[in-house]
Amino acid sequence: MGTEKRDPVTGRLTTGHEWNGIEELDTPIPRVVLFFLGIGIFFSIIYWIFMPAWPLVSSYTKGLLGFDQREVVTRQVQEAAAARASWTDKIANTGFAEIAADEALMRHVRETGPTLFADNCAVCHGVKGTGGPGFPNLTTGAWLWGGDPDTIAQTIRVGINSTDDGTRVSQMLAFGRDGILTPAQVSSVAAYVRSLSGQTLTASEQARLPAGRDVFKANCVSCHGESGKGIRDVGAPDLTDHQWIYGGDAQSVYTSIYGGRQGHMPYWRDRLSPSDIKLLTLYVGTLGKDATLGKDKP
Repeated sequence: MGTEKRDPVTGRLTTGHEWNGIEELDTPIPRVVLFFLGIGIFFSIIYWIFMPAWPLVSSYTKGLLGFDQREVVTRQVQEAAAARASWTDKIANTGFAEIAADEALMRHVRETGPTLFADNCAVCHGVKGTGGPGFPNLTTGAWLWGGDPDTIAQTIRVGINSTDDGTRVSQMLAFGRDGILTPAQVSSVAAYVRSLSGQTLTASEQARLPAGRDVFKANCVSCHGESGKGIRDVGAPDLTDHQWIYGGDAQSVYTSIYGGRQGHMPYWRDRLSPSDIKLLTLYVGTLGKDATLGKDKP
């Protein structure tokens, strides 16, 4: 049996443990710590009795108060929807032109649109709608299917190359990969396509222009038109502007012609309400600096 030893400074017993001459005091737990520990235990017991707390096999303890956070959130969402109903109902039942002329409604569009766009569209088109490789820039007015509100709304509803029965369908053939054109023909028509938008060409590209023009007339005008300005009925882009979805440099254009393109946009009619689709349509129409709602941009 060990002999009890007291610390000469504090007068407290030691535990008998020693490290390099330093002895450990047998110090009791401070009463204030025990007090707050007791308060914590008491609060926990009260909480377990009155509030949902413990998981069960297929449910959880409900507590005497029957508090349900899901019901609270559901109620808050319903209250928010009721508060918004005064103007969302107007948007749902009013035409695009009338909404655009109503500054009060357009203020709601500008306030609500960014959040709706960020939640559903920004992952592809960017937060500001400027797009990226493979995704159209919505701020330039270079619309594939048309930029009037009714057309934009329909595109949002059914998507492009989506699984919706009414989806817009658009595909560019793989002219080189599928053997429709030879590599030399692909290079020639790529040079001609780049010339349509006024790009600076190398001497070798300029030499290919006559052959490229012939290839374009024989293979491309049915979708892009004789002047290359595109045909919106089939979602073919305008090749005469400076807006390129997949890139306008020589290699990118060659790759597009050789391997083809088939963009994809999901349909939103099952996820978004008709009023939300209207809100998005109106908001997208305001993204461009020169956007004019209700009119196609050039």
